[in-house]
Amino acid sequence: MSLSHLATAMATDVDGVRIHHWVAGPENGPVLLLIHGYPEISIAWRRTIEPLVAQGFRLVIPDLRGAGGSARPAGGYDKKTMAGDLAGVLDSLGVTRPVNVVGHDIGAMVAYAFARRFPERTERLAILASPVPGTDVFDEASRDGTKVWHYYFHQAPDLPEALTQGREALYLERYYHDMAVAPYSIDNETFETYVRFYSQPGGMRAGFEFYRAFPKDGADNRRWQAEQGRLTMPVLALAGSSSRYAKLLEPMMREVAENVSFVPVPGAGHWLPEENPEVVTKALIAFIGGG
Repeated sequence: MSLSHLATAMATDVDGVRIHHWVAGPENGPVLLLIHGYPEISIAWRRTIEPLVAQGFRLVIPDLRGAGGSARPAGGYDKKTMAGDLAGVLDSLGVTRPVNVVGHDIGAMVAYAFARRFPERTERLAILASPVPGTDVFDEASRDGTKVWHYYFHQAPDLPEALTQGREALYLERYYHDMAVAPYSIDNETFETYVRFYSQPGGMRAGFEFYRAFPKDGADNRRWQAEQGRLTMPVLALAGSSSRYAKLLEPMMREVAENVSFVPVPGAGHWLPEENPEVVTKALIAFIGGG
């Protein structure tokens, strides 16, 4: 599966790391940076592109380092560095005005780091379905190993790579299924695309590195909070009504931001852009407005 019928494929080198991304919509429209989670790539946003473009948005949809068509370097998976990757993408496109930053799952952690590292470049911030390291809510959620077992498994050195090698499809299918209300919203073609990219050399390792960076992410976020106080730009929090974070996301964002609105997404678990793209799209349009 490709976004080629919806967007233009591009790539840029950011400090020696190739970052693949898609661009769609009018050049003069308000920029919306859509950041995917794990184990997904940019196509996770496929069902939101047309309605957002119809509202006049300029969409920038990257593959995070380690995912999709981007490079899989040995390091740099802390979210501060990954936010820098995306700032480099915006620079390559000549985007100098503040942008609207939207992140899901791991992408939400990158979006938060972007807003912290580049507050002057962040018009609004939307956090979808993910706790953020360095918050009290993240610490609380991390204590229940039965619900976030993958945090610990993915952070173990070498073991997850060894156990998932040759079994990527089995592992990823279980992963999607466990956190979804509507697992079949990830259709076969999309699932096969995810599996193909993460089965490539270094694909699963890079995904696990997202999680191995959590201790550094938490330290960075706590330092930013101490130095900057709470975020002042408008923040939207979205969580699936049936997800494990449904009751945690709003208080978490109020811990770190002054101006927070919350929208529950019905009929959805964790994979919001896949399970209920209509509500996600409407919430983003209402939050940001159109071009």
